[in-house]
Amino acid sequence: MTKISIYFFGLVAASFFGFSTSPLAQELKIGFVNTDRVFKEAAPAIRSQKKLQDEFAPRDQEIKAVNSEATEVKAKLEKDGLTMAESEKRALESELARLSREIQRLQREFREELNLRKQEELKIILRIANEEIDKIAAEEQYDLILQEAVYRSERLDITDKVIKALEDD
Repeated sequence: MTKISIYFFGLVAASFFGFSTSPLAQELKIGFVNTDRVFKEAAPAIRSQKKLQDEFAPRDQEIKAVNSEATEVKAKLEKDGLTMAESEKRALESELARLSREIQRLQREFREELNLRKQEELKIILRIANEEIDKIAAEEQYDLILQEAVYRSERLDITDKVIKALEDD
């Protein structure tokens, strides 16, 4: 590229982003928030995770109980399968198959409902985090705060400020 075309490209880019080419132009203040860290480390995220664990613990125990029952039936079949009557063996095999289907159904429902609840909780956390980000942006006069970036410098990262602000709520 020639110097003229590079200069022209710079002017176009500057005007596109609303920057002045004047040396007196104000510097753009940009920040970055790592939402993954916010979702893992912020106080609302930790409370949400605990809430979900408490909410789904009984269902997890139910799955474990059915799994334990299936293990007992399987052990009985392996231990006594050769010596028991054919009808009793078929009944135990049928019961094991039923328990296996029940475990699969319970696990599938558990995963689906847990994923739905996680998404609901993440939306709440994101809304709360965005409110705090807006407050930080206004207080510290940021022009732009990004939550996704292919590359960012560590000096732009304000994630710790956001996490700390969320602890104060």
